[in-house]
Amino acid sequence: MAKNKKKKKTMAQRADRHALYQESVQDSEFELDFVQNTYKAIHKRKPQTLREDFAGTARSACVWTKRSKNNKAWAVDFDEEVLEWGRKHNYDKLKPKQRERVEFIQADVRTVETPSVDVVLAFNFSYWILKQRKDLLAYFKSVHKSLNDDGIMFLDSFGGSEAHSTQVEKHKLDGFTYLWDQNKYNALTQEMQCYIHFRFPDKSRMDKAFSYTWRLWGGQETDDLLREAGFSNVRFFVQMFDDDSGEALDEFEETREVIDHECWIAYIVAEK
Repeated sequence: MAKNKKKKKTMAQRADRHALYQESVQDSEFELDFVQNTYKAIHKRKPQTLREDFAGTARSACVWTKRSKNNKAWAVDFDEEVLEWGRKHNYDKLKPKQRERVEFIQADVRTVETPSVDVVLAFNFSYWILKQRKDLLAYFKSVHKSLNDDGIMFLDSFGGSEAHSTQVEKHKLDGFTYLWDQNKYNALTQEMQCYIHFRFPDKSRMDKAFSYTWRLWGGQETDDLLREAGFSNVRFFVQMFDDDSGEALDEFEETREVIDHECWIAYIVAEK
């Protein structure tokens, strides 16, 4: 009798969800360019110490330490599993001297204690997990306390009519397709249920690779909370669009007015 052949795993079964996330969602080099250039424009010096909140795989913290021998970083996340992945795939790839300048911390970002830093990051809309006003305010107050006197907090935000509706956005990348699924939206509470799915050329799927339950915080709401937490100035840098094609550009311009695009993205820069 012939032996049963072992069934070959699909591309989805072989794929690593964290690696796919980093490739499809994170552009740490671009984000850190913005952070460094904006900080220098405001304070006439380069920032050196950085804390990455809701750090996940701590990719940005690790990239930060590679940029300069003077840079130090702390990566904070509540999820030990994703931090451990980051240690194995991002931290372990650093040179020994670079590893000495980055620290992983499993903790709640609202109560974590770290040395004072120049910059705190909360990107990829991660702070939206704090859906109650008191919780987000407590977090902003904690960040304000942890910053140096000339410290800056960097966040991001999105909005537009598409942000208030259910939809699936697809992006074909090298070797897989990334899907952003705004699965449910409560217009009264502004709560969102979102998923990230991945599709592969062999027709296999990785459904709900990541799941998020967020509150869609508006720009002015966030501004009000940051100022209430003690920040002296809040700036918005909004993504620009090509005048002819309407395509989004990798350019962000400071403004307090956003045209009613279907979708807009902005960086929020809060100065202590």
